[in-house]
Amino acid sequence: MAKKKKIINREISWLSFNHRVLQEAADTSLPLMERIKFLGIFSNNLDEFFKVRVATVKRMMDYDSRYMRNMIGDKPKNVLKQIQETVIELQAQFQQIYQSIIQELEKENIFIINEKQLNQQQADYVKHYFNEEVRPILSLVMLHNVDRIPYLKDKAIYLATKLTSVDESVKTEYALVEVPGTISRFFVLPSDGEKKYLIILDDVIRFCLIDVFSIFHFNTFEAYTLKITRDAELDVDNDLSQSFIEKISNSVSRRNKGQPVRLVYDRDIPEDLFDYIVKEMEMDEDDNLIPGGRYHNFRDFMDFPDFGLPHLVNKPHVPLNHWRIKPNSSIFSVIAEKDLLLHYPYQRFMNFINWLREAAIDPKVVSIKITLYRVAKNSKVINALINAARNGKSVTVIIELQARFDEKANIYWSKKMEEVGVRVLFGIRGLKVHCKLVLVGRKEGNTLVNYAGISTGNFHEGNARVYSDTTLLTRDKRISSEVKKVFLFFDNTFKTFSYKSLLLSPNYARRRLMNLIDNEIKNKEIGRDSWIIIKTNSLVDKDMINKLYQAGNSGVDIKLIIRGICSLIPDEAGENIKAISIVDTFLEHSRIFVFCNNNKNLYYISSADWMSRNLDHRIEVTCPVYDTDLQDELRTQIETQWNDNVKARILNREQDNHYLRDNEKQKTRSQQEFYKYLEKKSNQ
Repeated sequence: MAKKKKIINREISWLSFNHRVLQEAADTSLPLMERIKFLGIFSNNLDEFFKVRVATVKRMMDYDSRYMRNMIGDKPKNVLKQIQETVIELQAQFQQIYQSIIQELEKENIFIINEKQLNQQQADYVKHYFNEEVRPILSLVMLHNVDRIPYLKDKAIYLATKLTSVDESVKTEYALVEVPGTISRFFVLPSDGEKKYLIILDDVIRFCLIDVFSIFHFNTFEAYTLKITRDAELDVDNDLSQSFIEKISNSVSRRNKGQPVRLVYDRDIPEDLFDYIVKEMEMDEDDNLIPGGRYHNFRDFMDFPDFGLPHLVNKPHVPLNHWRIKPNSSIFSVIAEKDLLLHYPYQRFMNFINWLREAAIDPKVVSIKITLYRVAKNSKVINALINAARNGKSVTVIIELQARFDEKANIYWSKKMEEVGVRVLFGIRGLKVHCKLVLVGRKEGNTLVNYAGISTGNFHEGNARVYSDTTLLTRDKRISSEVKKVFLFFDNTFKTFSYKSLLLSPNYARRRLMNLIDNEIKNKEIGRDSWIIIKTNSLVDKDMINKLYQAGNSGVDIKLIIRGICSLIPDEAGENIKAISIVDTFLEHSRIFVFCNNNKNLYYISSADWMSRNLDHRIEVTCPVYDTDLQDELRTQIETQWNDNVKARILNREQDNHYLRDNEKQKTRSQQEFYKYLEKKSNQ
């Protein structure tokens, strides 16, 4: 019997990815404020991990079965134990890095001080701020007044407070103080010459606890931070009397009341106070009780003040103009001449928005169709669609109401668009619409010409500043006619369509990708050149992994660039599979697949990771790139990343994230090099 290939548990692999984020915070070559931001990103990532992935594994414990164990590679309880051990280790590294950053800040004359380090002038300043801004919005509960501990909100920070007195007749009391989330976590104090000071809001409250509890007879106040994380899975019921949008709205409102999946606490908390809280909350060791430091919710550190010191932050990133798009010229004419690739954030996302704006007022345009998964808070994309509807265009928007953590925003925008006559569809029951597509119908002479946009990432101007994504704009009939079929499917889900160019999930992509890999195996067997390059965020699907193992063992050269989860173990296929991960200033998000195809290379961009959910349970589009010049752009991007020896880490069985260093070669930091490549093309 053939040896069964091993696969790394996806949760453990994800934690390895977040370790790579933490490595960025530890990288002393980065400006200091950028390192602080990576602490915030690490913390925010971990919050979402517990709310989604750990919550899922906890639910599996109620239905432990051979199927569940096969799905995650072990018993759910064992996976949770491994998660907790790994997270505690990462938290310890986090605290060490945080302390080292504090020391580096002090070298820059920036001091984070606590309530015990205030001088008299600072103390008066803090008291005034507390009384004017903090106290009016402070929420606290004396725990002896309630039958049970109050409900602790997800994302909120609480100070578990122990109140004692030297007077033995005054009984020790516990209280909970919620740290307000509506004001800045950082309060900047007056400077002292070149020295700059700030105090964290938690410590502002600690300093003023004597005022908060002034009506009592306590004289000792201890306050320790707590943070609860809750299950974020939506529970959409089957009430037939409710519309789908009502069900999603109700489910979102219940999300903050999900079951606890983690309690992070100050490791210095007194044992009696901690035991009381855990008992009252009915939690135990299976609920991920994670000891931490004095401060939690480090995601707030993404907004840490920079004090106006330019050398402590990255130089401002200036997105490039695309060299083919000239000011005050028609983007339709550019696309008509030749297909176009837009690379964000290296190039301006405004190029895409300007195309929609042009479509909104162009008298030749008759219709615009678009899929939306996530959009910006003040979305210029949606403003352009609303403007198109007001100009008499037929506008159809397929908006995904179950885009996790963006449900409220999508419900809001769907109502705004419906008000001006936009036709809004809410996707397909049981299948998330995750593809990123645009179809613009334009009357040119007596012919209706379809222009298509296919993207690897959301049509979201905020994301486009930090997510590395690619958008293809084309009127090639091989692609645009099939994008039209996808939109027809949204209108008529009972109809099926055939596709020659697009690889559509859930019906076609898996089989077509398997066939492409098999083609490389066959070419290798008959002595032809054979290789595969896969750039994606996550590689988890077992069948796809086993097919890659088969290809690697057949001698096919496989290069993997995986930003996040990689359940494949490269050395399971000898030397033929190599894998790296790049974590840098921008979040690598584009999915690019290239197949040798007997040296008639096939290039694809995609909205889909190689995960079961993307291949089997979502509407995703993997799109060929036919234009040879655009293929060169993609190949340059991939080769530059593969040659990265600054921010690339080696992915292996040990998950130890060693940097890929080659001291004999010139340093290549791929994101910077690709920007230079596009900049050079812009200047030609």
